[in-house]
Amino acid sequence: MNPKLPYVLLVGAAVVIFILSCMLLSRGRRSPGCESQPSIVEKTGSVSQSLVFADLTPEEMAQVVRYLQANLGLPLVDASRAKPSDNCIASVDLQVPAKAEVLRFLDGGGARPAREALAVLYFGNQPEPNVTEYVVGPLPTPAYHRDVTVQKYGGKVPYHRRPTLSSEYKQVGAFLESVAFAAAPSFLQEVLEYDSTKVAFQTTAPHGFQPGDRKSWFVLFQNVSGFFLHPVGLEVLVDHSSLDMSRWAVSRVFYNGQYYRDMVQLESAYVQGRISVEKVRKAPRDGDFSSMKPRAPSAALFPLQYEPQGPRYSIRSNLVVFQAWSFAFGMSVSTGLRLFDIRHKGERVAYEISVQEALSVYGSNCPGGMSTRYMDGSFGLGRYTSPLVRGVDCPYLATYLDVHSLANSQVPRVTKNALCIFEQNLGSPLRRHYSNLQSLYYGGLVNSALVVRSIATVGNYDYVWDFIFYQNGAIEGKVQATGYPSSSFLHGDGLRYGNRLWEHTLGMIRTHSINYKVDLDVGGLKNSLVAHDMAFEMTRAPWSPEQQIERPRLTKKVLDTEDQAAFRLQSKMPRYIYFAANSKNKWGHQRGYRIQITSFAGDHIPEASSMERAISWARYQLAVTRRKEEEPTSTSIYNQNDPWTPTIAFADFINNETITNEDLVAWITTGFLHIPHSEDIPNTVTVGNSVGFLLRPYNYYDLDPSIYSHDGVFFTSEQDFTACEINPLACLPKTASCLPNFPPFTYDGFQNM
Repeated sequence: MNPKLPYVLLVGAAVVIFILSCMLLSRGRRSPGCESQPSIVEKTGSVSQSLVFADLTPEEMAQVVRYLQANLGLPLVDASRAKPSDNCIASVDLQVPAKAEVLRFLDGGGARPAREALAVLYFGNQPEPNVTEYVVGPLPTPAYHRDVTVQKYGGKVPYHRRPTLSSEYKQVGAFLESVAFAAAPSFLQEVLEYDSTKVAFQTTAPHGFQPGDRKSWFVLFQNVSGFFLHPVGLEVLVDHSSLDMSRWAVSRVFYNGQYYRDMVQLESAYVQGRISVEKVRKAPRDGDFSSMKPRAPSAALFPLQYEPQGPRYSIRSNLVVFQAWSFAFGMSVSTGLRLFDIRHKGERVAYEISVQEALSVYGSNCPGGMSTRYMDGSFGLGRYTSPLVRGVDCPYLATYLDVHSLANSQVPRVTKNALCIFEQNLGSPLRRHYSNLQSLYYGGLVNSALVVRSIATVGNYDYVWDFIFYQNGAIEGKVQATGYPSSSFLHGDGLRYGNRLWEHTLGMIRTHSINYKVDLDVGGLKNSLVAHDMAFEMTRAPWSPEQQIERPRLTKKVLDTEDQAAFRLQSKMPRYIYFAANSKNKWGHQRGYRIQITSFAGDHIPEASSMERAISWARYQLAVTRRKEEEPTSTSIYNQNDPWTPTIAFADFINNETITNEDLVAWITTGFLHIPHSEDIPNTVTVGNSVGFLLRPYNYYDLDPSIYSHDGVFFTSEQDFTACEINPLACLPKTASCLPNFPPFTYDGFQNM
């Protein structure tokens, strides 16, 4: 044996031990935490100006309540415990100033508009009960109020049109339990094993068939998790139109395909054995098949996104600035998320983008389902904005904001983490090209966009509302639907109206229609509406006249009137339709913003329907009208409970007025048909249930503004693409090898329910 061999082996072992020690030490060393860098944000927008659109603070809401209590000269009961015969404050929200006033302030150096609130009051304790709307101001110290009801609606709002308070639903529930159900003890106990803790109710709307009706079907379900999928077959029609609750009565009862005059007749038929009983298997408290508890244990963690150098957007009060974008945001109690004064590169492109309404029309062979036409704005898309769960509803490191509201109570309510704002890498290029012809290069831009999100949970449905801002100057409005499908008790010919989801559960067919208001100001206040499309023309090849060529050509049309600009839901609409400015770009084209709609809506309710005018906005996939201060919304919270004489009928907005070189508003309707299926169990997924619209620059710029983005990547075959100064992606091992600081998980969604 070579005498040097032991020494060589010893030295080799020492080297191996040293290398392994280094590896272990490096593995144990924690990567540095991410540090925020100064954001590159264009100086645009002013907090002092954006506050003109800011939601009311809790202090301002409380001041309005105190002022009304002291100055109306009438007793006001807290809406949370008010009877129909009481006076109460139903809601308090921001009164958005008139656009002309705001623009004088924002653009012309004019005075700041008075900050005011809009208070909706129910006057049930009057000789002529009615709903009255007051503008109260100036805030924060109110000194005046003025009745604007007649000015807005042409007359007093009849009391029967009032949206139903939570207290009224509780009172109807108490009536059912203490009065109605007392008339059928044997049926309820032996068939349903009834006690008040085992039953959940879902109500329907509208409440009847004619003005003045307030008759509601209450559908009974097992009170378990996901109760919407556990109907028991019993539905009760309650007439609660009287302001005297002692006069409330059961008008009709439905059980397993049969109608009865009242609970007394149902009980009598049961005792005499004249009822076909369908006993429903008692579900466990967790709902069994309707439980959303995962059926699999946790495994490898899903991907997360983070900002290695901190957020690249800023939020100051209600003003958001992101790259070339700035806008103000707010939350309406009735209509939900809304944006104002949206600017790109410092120039306003839209004055307002807001949700208007979410409508769902159901079909069933049960009375509750077949009579349901929910207009969710009446219930409150903003009021029912739900607390967001960090890491699921929005990225974990998004910015979360609270929302304050006052509705159905005289005490302001806070919804924690009701809004989230985040920049999202969409995982695909916004644009790119790989050149392997002539010159060799790669150029691309990551598609990173800013998202503003809220989620409204109205009963069984959850609506995920997004406004998305892209680096090329495009804005997207999007809604994704999830939550539980409503169901009916499966009987008879029920499969004509949906699919069977469980033993006794019919997933009811329904249409969903969403309406938006888009007040574009493209290159200024005055715009025109222009349609571009294509048509094939036949021509002879100039170089070979005996040959024919079919070539597409551009078609152009200016839409001069509101009638021309009202496109029915299923009609053909020009594929390029845009708001055109009075200015031109470098190439001589009118600067514009194009409206592009994504929708697969079901059919609209027939116009012969007695209630269709209340939802006539849903006739149109797009309608462009002259902007009028007296037409601020496409619908009214009062339309739900009296759709037969609607307080606002959108169809009246369209009266053939000229829309050339005017301040215009686009009313966009998008939606989808939902036929629930077995994969909607336990509940509906967002995939495939996403609709909305895009606002895209169309000759607005001289070239794509995203070419000025700091995120661009470009290198040629002759460059060192591993060098940071050539290719920022090459620096990622240094610039993005930090560990983000994940704050502790918290959730306040179950407090103050």
